[in-house]
Amino acid sequence: MSTGSRLDLLDPREVAQLGGLEIAAAGVVEGFLAGLHRSPFRGFSVEFTEHRAYQPGDELRYLDWRILGRTDRPYVKQFEEETNLRAMMLVDVSRSMAWTGSAERLTKRAYADRLAAALSLLLLRQRDATGLITFDEAIRQAIPPRVKSGQWHRILRGLIETPDGRGTAAEEALRQVTARLVRRGMVVLISDLLFDRELVLTALRYLRHRGHQVTVMHVMDPAEVDLAGPPEVRYQDLESAGSVVVRPRELARTYRETVRREIAAWRSACRRHEIAYHHVTTDQPFGVALRRLA
Repeated sequence: MSTGSRLDLLDPREVAQLGGLEIAAAGVVEGFLAGLHRSPFRGFSVEFTEHRAYQPGDELRYLDWRILGRTDRPYVKQFEEETNLRAMMLVDVSRSMAWTGSAERLTKRAYADRLAAALSLLLLRQRDATGLITFDEAIRQAIPPRVKSGQWHRILRGLIETPDGRGTAAEEALRQVTARLVRRGMVVLISDLLFDRELVLTALRYLRHRGHQVTVMHVMDPAEVDLAGPPEVRYQDLESAGSVVVRPRELARTYRETVRREIAAWRSACRRHEIAYHHVTTDQPFGVALRRLA
């Protein structure tokens, strides 16, 4: 496959125009894998060991009593099937995700769906159990991590059958999400993060405390990064009835600096709690986003 025909390197809107979610995601994955010389996401997998130290929450039936009696230290038996990665895609479908600053670009939701579908396919091809949760003010779809045949199409249906949300992501939805993720694994949150930072960080810290490897994909439209437009324009909040009239040229510098501080604050807060953070815009090829995860 030549570089010019690799879908993972094309403009995301061009990829979306080639077909539905399944075709686009599969094409992106084929192109992405063609450019790799090793298996992606290897670093996320747990290496096989015959035993590992007991951790609170482990089932006692796997405790090795002979080692406990010999060393006075609890170890559990680690089986090969337990060493595969368990991954969960958390896709924010709140109303703000349905926005795009240009008809020439995908909405944030459309970009997030294709990114989640491609990442899920990559993980499932590695025989890693993968699931999906879509949410706004409530959980809309919840597909448990599985690796069996047909799982990717279940994830695709979950994305397709989740309509754009009517509200914003809320505390109750995030609480339910964290409560469902009992077994340790990788958690990828794909969102524009237009909700209270402390709220989502509380949920993400809880996941880290439970042993999950957590990654945040902060999806923004380029128009949200740099303010531009006509001399005067009215902006309306998609998740409320509020609106404001502004002159973009007068506010562009202040706005840009404010956005950069917000991105830096998210990055710093995530790093402080050992959470991987990646900022992506909807005009970036899907392969660029996937490489940040690999």
